[in-house]
Amino acid sequence: MGSGRNVAVFGAYGHTGRFVVAELRERGYVPVLLGRDQDKLVALVEAHPGLEARQASVDDAASLDRALSGADAVINCAGPFATTGAPLIEAALRAGIPYVDVAAEIEANVDTFAHFAERARAAGTVVVPAMAFYGGLGDLLVTTAMGDWTAADEAHIAYGLSSWHPTAGTLAAGMVSGRRRGGRRVRFTGGRLEYHDDALPTLEWPFPAPLGPQSVIGEFTMADVVTVPSHLAVPEVRTYMTAKAAADLSAPDASAPAAVDERGRSAQTFVVDVLVRSGGTERRVAATGQDIYAISAPLAVEAVDRILTGRTRATGVVSAGAVFDAPDFLRALSSHLSVHVPVDARG
Repeated sequence: MGSGRNVAVFGAYGHTGRFVVAELRERGYVPVLLGRDQDKLVALVEAHPGLEARQASVDDAASLDRALSGADAVINCAGPFATTGAPLIEAALRAGIPYVDVAAEIEANVDTFAHFAERARAAGTVVVPAMAFYGGLGDLLVTTAMGDWTAADEAHIAYGLSSWHPTAGTLAAGMVSGRRRGGRRVRFTGGRLEYHDDALPTLEWPFPAPLGPQSVIGEFTMADVVTVPSHLAVPEVRTYMTAKAAADLSAPDASAPAAVDERGRSAQTFVVDVLVRSGGTERRVAATGQDIYAISAPLAVEAVDRILTGRTRATGVVSAGAVFDAPDFLRALSSHLSVHVPVDARG
């Protein structure tokens, strides 16, 4: 448990930020509420009496330093991370505390590895980008499926979402990524990111029961193409999205998630089906749960807990699968996530 330690949450009043604040409190941590909008911070304090709010902006380094004063770690929940990531990491390095974010933006995660790896390692601190549904969870599942393998020919991560009602943050981040790519698409092949204008294929993916086979969009590329290859020798990393969810995301009238339970989760359910292949051998792991935004909170908070209690394998900029014991991490989320390893896919 958190034992009253302070964890700063930047973007605490955002959709995912609110889940993170609640998860921290449940686990005995004291969230320090950070954000740019003073009115939203005040409203959040009213919902969480006794917590401290500190106004800070990523274009004001001094405000970030004040905001992180006395914090044991920081979780960045405020996108677009192309804008917020670097300033928050810089502030965390100045404060000498670990940094975790929930970035799904491929280019922002690439930037984190490229620009901060040496400095974070030299500082002996831990920076974990993409510690969320996209990027972090897929990496943990691939690492678990790999088992004793250190290399594989291919890794496939198929996302079986029942629907996708995007938050405003998701839509804004997507626009930023789209501009950075010049409207092109991206995939990870031949051991590197490749930008292209090819049409995305539609195919069928054999999700495990009860979801079953679904139409998916191939090369619907997510942050796993950054996290997985950062520590595993897999030259082909491919991600897929159920066609229905992809259509929901791109719909001109896309609506935000609506809460259906006491935790604030939406009715959305998901299956993440992972297949790794080496030669003629395949290994498979699947995870199921509810609400892709809500699940990011226990992922990020479990990461912070493990960092602060010394249950890590590396320092520097590291993905979830590299810095944590992946199977043990997934077991720790058993109240939020069901993980299934088929008997005939253990290798």
